[in-house]
Amino acid sequence: MGIEEKKTTDRKFSVILIVVLASLVFIALYSGINRNSNDLSRVIRVACVGDSITEGSGYPRDLNMMLGANYTVRNFGVGESTVLLDSDKPYMNQTAFQRVKIFLPDIVVIMLGTNDAIPNYYEYIDNFVDDYITLVQSFQSLDSNPKIWLVLPPPIYDDILGPDSANLVEGVLPRIEQVANDLNLPLINVFEALDGHPEYSEDGVHLNKQGVSLMVTEIYIAINS
Repeated sequence: MGIEEKKTTDRKFSVILIVVLASLVFIALYSGINRNSNDLSRVIRVACVGDSITEGSGYPRDLNMMLGANYTVRNFGVGESTVLLDSDKPYMNQTAFQRVKIFLPDIVVIMLGTNDAIPNYYEYIDNFVDDYITLVQSFQSLDSNPKIWLVLPPPIYDDILGPDSANLVEGVLPRIEQVANDLNLPLINVFEALDGHPEYSEDGVHLNKQGVSLMVTEIYIAINS
């Protein structure tokens, strides 16, 4: 091979090498951009677990609006449901409980305990912590490995509907706090935010529009932090 032919071959090789390197760089950059776009566009699934205060208040819808397009929030509330398995309507026996697991949430917000303060159920209050831990661990075992938030429910201002205020304050709330401590879970204190404000209660148990607004704000701040 002559000198000129060798130079021509070297130039061709250099051009091919430059093209290959440029292609690799482009592929790497595109893959990185595409991967980041997927990360940004991934929807975070939030499951709101609770009783009628969750089911009927509409707070999951409001929470979804506050969190924005990167979140999808579902309402899995079941009226009259309890943590206690010895009640007439344990949450873990409801179809909503199974639907939460199918949903594979990234975040689970649990606001139960109000109906556990009903006197007929309260006699089983010593089982509350174990039953609540069973509920939480059933969500923790999901493939989505969700972050769990426990919520101290709103105050009770009228015992006529069934749940007893003293039972809630003296028995239910401390046990929710115990579960949070035992499992090292974050706690959202809706009770404290609404304590001393009966004007935010619709019927002594459920919240009016203003009360729901305060409640969802507390939950939003906790999740968004």
